[in-house]
Amino acid sequence: MEAWELAAREAIRDLVAAYSHFGDTGRFDELCALFAPDGVLELDAGRSFAGRAAIRVFLGDTAGSVRTAGPRPYIRHHVSNHRIDVAGPDDASGAAYFFVVTERGPDHWGRYRDRYSRTDEGWRFAHRRVRLDGMSPTSWAAERRAALQSKS
Repeated sequence: MEAWELAAREAIRDLVAAYSHFGDTGRFDELCALFAPDGVLELDAGRSFAGRAAIRVFLGDTAGSVRTAGPRPYIRHHVSNHRIDVAGPDDASGAAYFFVVTERGPDHWGRYRDRYSRTDEGWRFAHRRVRLDGMSPTSWAAERRAALQSKS
């Protein structure tokens, strides 16, 4: 493996970790900057947000929902088994599992499927697909899903 590929892998690992840390601490402007300018965040149920501005609007709604979830709300994403496939100096893909805990306990879990691209700003998400595999019936995620469905 060449040095450029090792550097790419390390930068991508940092990108994925930063996504969770920025999201969990409500630093959504910094989280949105982790996406390429035309990057896409794709969620279950066909919801997709293209571009940093659209992703930021979605995350703003999420932040309000987390803040009202309980007396001392918090959210912590745990990411594991991150696999990175580097296709070239500017192109890579990856997959990882996530498990989310809130003040209520285990909340929701699933998988990320990512495409990464190297931009002038560094490695960024070109496309992040979030697939939810399950959730606790009394979780914040279950309440959020019900609220979103009632808006449709």
